[in-house]
Amino acid sequence: MFADLDETLRQLLIEELPVKNGEIDIQFDQPVREWSARLSKPTISMFLYDVRENNQLRQHQWQHVQRQNGSVTQKRTPMQVDCLYMLTTWGNDPADEHRLLTRAMMALFRFPTIPDDRLVGTLQQPPFPIQAQLARHDRLTNPAEVWSALDNELRPSVSYVVTLALDPWDEVTGPAVRTFTLHTGQARNLPRYQLLDPEETRNRMAFIGGTVRSTKGEPQAGISVAIKGTGYLAKSAEDGRFRLGGFPPGDYTLVAFPEKGKPKEKKIRVPHQQGEDFDMEV
Repeated sequence: MFADLDETLRQLLIEELPVKNGEIDIQFDQPVREWSARLSKPTISMFLYDVRENNQLRQHQWQHVQRQNGSVTQKRTPMQVDCLYMLTTWGNDPADEHRLLTRAMMALFRFPTIPDDRLVGTLQQPPFPIQAQLARHDRLTNPAEVWSALDNELRPSVSYVVTLALDPWDEVTGPAVRTFTLHTGQARNLPRYQLLDPEETRNRMAFIGGTVRSTKGEPQAGISVAIKGTGYLAKSAEDGRFRLGGFPPGDYTLVAFPEKGKPKEKKIRVPHQQGEDFDMEV
């Protein structure tokens, strides 16, 4: 992925400067003394010197995708990392270097977000926009230390930070859970992590779900579904699914209100078989 980022930046600079007939070289090597001594033409150096996670963009979330077969696929949100480059230019004299540095900065400043059509390889179709920041004041705060580590002479350098999404997670697929019972109570003298006995819990709340369908079996959206004699009411989603809760277990009447005709009722007992849906036909 980092190699694809290098190539993306290379092509971006070539097109935006623009670079014709290879008159300017763009390299991603360490700008050490031996490297700079071998340069034969004006060169833009983009040295990737650090990679670290962007904590401000960290998301501890799961992405949910509902499949047509009723299953649900879950996947953790990708990690986002900052790729820190050091931009320098090299030429025959300082004036040429400064002109080339100005042109490179103007080209990169035009793209705070790298367009999708400029991305190559594994960077294509990113889960998040690829953002870039040039000349951040909190980066390269002591360039002398960097150049000392590279064993080269101090020269004008500019920070360039690109934020990428790295996706190390696997997808987890399973059945959609819409009906369940929640047990709550006070745990006394229980070893750590031991679950409460459902028979000893003081409170139980039921959550139910199902699908509203037509007589032909087609999902129906926007249908109001209620528990008769209570204030529990919900509307079916585009796929016909609905969810209601939490109320105590018992016998209830589930009511669906079609756009035309009389309400449809269905006797239910909550809880029943764990995970089973309460479907309604209108």
